[in-house]
Amino acid sequence: MLSCSLFVNFRFCLEEISSQNQVKASVQRRIRQSIQDEYPGLETVLEDLLPKKSPLIVVKCPNHLTLVVVNNVPLFFCIRDGPYMPTLRLLHQYPNIMKRFQVDRGAIKFVLSGANIMCPGLTSPGGVLDEEVDAERPVAIYAEGKQHALAIGFTKMSAKDIKSINKGIGVDNMHYLNDGLWKVCSLLYSFEMQSGLIGSQ
Repeated sequence: MLSCSLFVNFRFCLEEISSQNQVKASVQRRIRQSIQDEYPGLETVLEDLLPKKSPLIVVKCPNHLTLVVVNNVPLFFCIRDGPYMPTLRLLHQYPNIMKRFQVDRGAIKFVLSGANIMCPGLTSPGGVLDEEVDAERPVAIYAEGKQHALAIGFTKMSAKDIKSINKGIGVDNMHYLNDGLWKVCSLLYSFEMQSGLIGSQ
């Protein structure tokens, strides 16, 4: 059983990358298959996202965080042996690949500050739950009145339990707009910025 409670609200930053390695073909196939199984809606574009002929880089970070990087762009992340989750930038390109919850307007500022998603924010009149979602599943977090997902979470309880219990944390906030991972569009560009190879404007 995966517990994300130790890793919520991670503050990804380049200085903390411990290693990055191009994985061999067998590992790449396993990662691709895991992602395809988790997000069947990506099947038609998976070859474009994770081309077999392009190097797939696995980047290791603290707190057991792993990034899947292709062409210097982080596309997926996972914690320990948990499921791969898309970055928000990728989710915005393919918004229908994940189950989704919606928080009410009052929860937006808290989610964007890295707070976990509380049950009442999902069960209030502005909230929406997909009752097919079980506990310990990745889920996209949308907000009342907003078009794009503002966070990616990992459910602490099933949607049905969130609705019936209606207190406490319903979803761990794993990745949200303007966090450290969001700000890294390209690892190559970011490394060059960090090294002073690209001057600031």
